[in-house]
Amino acid sequence: MPLTTTHTPPTFLTVLLRGLLAGLVAGLLAGAFGYLVGEPRIDAAIAIEEAATHSGPAVDDDHHAEDLVGRDGQRVGLFLATGLFGTAMGGLLATAYVLLRRRLRTADDGRSALLLAGGALLGAVLVPFLKYPANPPAVGSPDTIDQRTAAYLALVVLGLVAVWAGALGYRSVRVAAPTWQRAGAATLGFLLVTVVGYVVLPSFQEVPDDFPATLLWNFRLASLGTQVVLWTAIGLLFSALMSRRPATDRHSGGRPGAPTVSTGTPAHP
Repeated sequence: MPLTTTHTPPTFLTVLLRGLLAGLVAGLLAGAFGYLVGEPRIDAAIAIEEAATHSGPAVDDDHHAEDLVGRDGQRVGLFLATGLFGTAMGGLLATAYVLLRRRLRTADDGRSALLLAGGALLGAVLVPFLKYPANPPAVGSPDTIDQRTAAYLALVVLGLVAVWAGALGYRSVRVAAPTWQRAGAATLGFLLVTVVGYVVLPSFQEVPDDFPATLLWNFRLASLGTQVVLWTAIGLLFSALMSRRPATDRHSGGRPGAPTVSTGTPAHP
């Protein structure tokens, strides 16, 4: 009598390790992008800040003290920071995958991973960027850094809630309805939370009038591009790792629960 096997889902530890690996590699890729695209903009912004400092009134000698970490050290630290951040985000994505896998209503593990990474990119990166885009080192008042940080983190949370609201809107429409109706409900739920967050949270206009607009937006686009590279790479790598099947599953054509013939001879009473 043939024996049957079913596809056993990977354990939490296995999923976590895959997420951490995907995050680490993605973080290093994002660091390379930031080094090539973002660092020249940072150097230009620092040059503007130093020029304004030297042209201003004399200050105490303490303000002329050299930075604890030079620019060369900061460039090396960029890869360390993006690698650690990517690893942490990969771990969070893997945890979310384990918790939400059954709610995604798709049998494709790779597609589920991509959906989660795309949702994180939309909610945690794109939504905050549109209201609070990144600013170069020469922009921003030290007196408002706590308020700006708190508002940004609050918008990150609201952005993820907006993605969740969009998913609820999509599922609230019956399955037999046209695709445009389900997409419209998802868009409405997403925009409702996003607009409320934009209106409630404060705005900060601290860019000097004489700051070069081209440099400002090139820096912001480079910062956004680094995040896009990070989450795109995490999604693709994690999706590829989660799409792998055990050897026994490949023998059955990749279909969970497909029968396989045992090499042993079953005993008969």
